[in-house]
Amino acid sequence: MDDDTATEILEATSRALCKHGYADLTLTDIADEADRSKAAIHYYYDSKENLFLEFLDFLYERYTAQLPAVDGGTPRDQLYTLLETALTDEEAAPAQEYQTALLEVTAQAPYNDAIQTRLVSFDDLLFERAREIITAGVEIGEFNETVEPAVAAEFLMTAITGAHTRRVAIDQPSERSYEAITQYAERHFLADGLSEATH
Repeated sequence: MDDDTATEILEATSRALCKHGYADLTLTDIADEADRSKAAIHYYYDSKENLFLEFLDFLYERYTAQLPAVDGGTPRDQLYTLLETALTDEEAAPAQEYQTALLEVTAQAPYNDAIQTRLVSFDDLLFERAREIITAGVEIGEFNETVEPAVAAEFLMTAITGAHTRRVAIDQPSERSYEAITQYAERHFLADGLSEATH
């Protein structure tokens, strides 16, 4: 499959997912979005699951491309940029319909090893980036020396996941979650004196 066709089908999958959700999504829906026949989609993918696994890989590549923008500045700056990217950036945290559909996918993970493996990749990527930033902050004295980077990163991953779920389930604004998590980080991660300064 040529790259243009692959991108076209995967982007059509994204649009169809927003409209129909994962449970009701069919290859016909994706074919309609791509303006192609169902047979053309079947030529490349023999099932919705195979197409969707490729779609998750596609999302992973896009997600990875977001992270270089986190580099630069102090560890504190990097941490806030990472949280902003994960929680409020439109590319990384897209529309409500999209997040609702992805939450449906997450619910399938305990029963589907292939989906779970891909979701673990997303989680591991963000966890490692957060741990690296916090480790650097502790080493230069910007973050409190009592902060354990792996534990702090685990907390942030749990908070981010919860924020995404609350946005879908109860329409909790992402900005409120971002504010709450960054305020917690200010109070518990930053070295004495730095936490009094606003970001």
